[in-house]
Amino acid sequence: MKPSSAFLLAPPLPSRETDDPWHGTVQGCVRSRDDVTLSALPRARYRSALEIGGAIGLLTEKLQARCDALLSLETSDSAQARAIHRCRHLSHVRFQRMSVPERYPEQTFDLTLVSGRGAWWSLPELALAQQRILEHLEPGGHLVLVHWTGQTRDMRCSGHEVHDAFRRLAPKRLRHLRGEMEGTWRLDVFERL
Repeated sequence: MKPSSAFLLAPPLPSRETDDPWHGTVQGCVRSRDDVTLSALPRARYRSALEIGGAIGLLTEKLQARCDALLSLETSDSAQARAIHRCRHLSHVRFQRMSVPERYPEQTFDLTLVSGRGAWWSLPELALAQQRILEHLEPGGHLVLVHWTGQTRDMRCSGHEVHDAFRRLAPKRLRHLRGEMEGTWRLDVFERL
């Protein structure tokens, strides 16, 4: 597949010392990746969406237009503060400081989005995250994964490991609807059986 300019830049790397701890405002990076992610959503609208790893809210602000309710989870206080400020006018968007998979929201969702967060899980945490995501994803609901496929010393899994782990759940628990590898980014869309 020919690389697309939408996914060519390096990933956001966490840094707790800056106002933008996930470097989400890197010119062209998140904006293009987010647009590709949103265009991959199988439905025009979702009742209840979960965003795991909302960072500073760039994707959150775009995703909310497709959701009746959106819960964005983040582990960084400074990133979440910026996301809350960015989306302060959006009453159907909620924020929680939560580290998945150690904790997980109690409700169910018809859309779960994991954008980059899976690369920071260990393999046992990835297995637990899979279990929790599936327990809280409604039958017929969609799971969207988008990860950088490179590796840094801080990452615990590669993007490929994260996506391949979910691919192994098909066809018994998930139906794989779409997969793309664009430049250094991978996107997969699944439907819960």
